[in-house]
Amino acid sequence: MVTLGTGVGGGIIHNGKIIPGANGAGGEIGHITVNTEEKDTCGCGRHGCLEQYASATGIVRMAKKLLAEKDAESSLRGFEPLTAKDIFDEAKKGDALALEAGGKFCEATGVAVEILGETLGMALSNIACVVNPQVFVIGGGVSRAGDILIDTVAKHFKEHAFASCKNTKFALASLGNDAGMYGCVQMILD
Repeated sequence: MVTLGTGVGGGIIHNGKIIPGANGAGGEIGHITVNTEEKDTCGCGRHGCLEQYASATGIVRMAKKLLAEKDAESSLRGFEPLTAKDIFDEAKKGDALALEAGGKFCEATGVAVEILGETLGMALSNIACVVNPQVFVIGGGVSRAGDILIDTVAKHFKEHAFASCKNTKFALASLGNDAGMYGCVQMILD
């Protein structure tokens, strides 16, 4: 399970049970380092965490950097405050700045929505080498972007995945923002 919201959360479920890990940090994927050249500090105090790119906060951070660096016309300039939903909506409409990206880390894709997809897809391909999941379920507020998110992440996952893991499925969480509540209730019942 991957939760994309203000931050990036994760959970590993095996035989219907959550794997908590030795110190309760099992599945804490938001702080996997994905960019050793990142200068901005993550909320955890480190640099280059997955959360800085794949969370709603990270998506807005990247877009604001682009808006500051580029003089290009963009409908994103009209949003105050700017949200991840705004960025995905404008990207779906083809807004060039919503799609464009710059910087050494993203030269390979050149597309802002693709930065999220490539970064998350690559991180999940590494996780797949360790846990070999049947499916990655993606939830949280950012998952409301829908197919543009799932398709982009799955595409980049397949590019980076170990051969035995390439067929891992991707699905949107069906419970939406209520998934956490259902999970808490189930843990209490167990």
